Amino acid sequence: MARTATASLRVKRVYDPPSPSDGYRILVDRVWPRGLSKEAIRLDRWCKDVAPSTSLRKWFGHDPEKWAAFQERYFAELDAHPEALEELVEACRGTTVTLLFGAKDAEHNNAVALKTYLEQRARRARPRLRRTMKAATARKTAAKRPSSTSTTPARPLGQSKPTKSRRR
Repeated sequence: MARTATASLRVKRVYDPPSPSDGYRILVDRVWPRGLSKEAIRLDRWCKDVAPSTSLRKWFGHDPEKWAAFQERYFAELDAHPEALEELVEACRGTTVTLLFGAKDAEHNNAVALKTYLEQRARRARPRLRRTMKAATARKTAAKRPSSTSTTPARPLGQSKPTKSRRR
């Protein structure tokens, strides 16, 4: 698949028909959606390791009143297992990615929370990247500068540097 210069992250219910504008399609549920085959979904990848734990998923039960607490707990799980995100983050570089979910609630599900998490992570990384780039530029600039030359004439070998007299 060709990757474009700009990337976008989308969220879509897995039961909705696939579209060419979906780009790279990733299922982010731990459980396979009922009644669908791989061919029907047209899935590029299944990242079940980035889905919330079974206990968190069952606790949440797609209750909108638990949404804020669910996101907080889910983000903590993601922070605790960054290796699970690496595959997903790599897939998101430079292409449109659609995170697929099976829940009926399109506003309160793990794919929406995951999209929020990834966007927040990208925003946090940008300032760090800018600082790193500035530091690298400063090092390159310093390396290109000629070494400072002394404006005092060179002394012949064997002569010591004149000393300042100290007054007491």
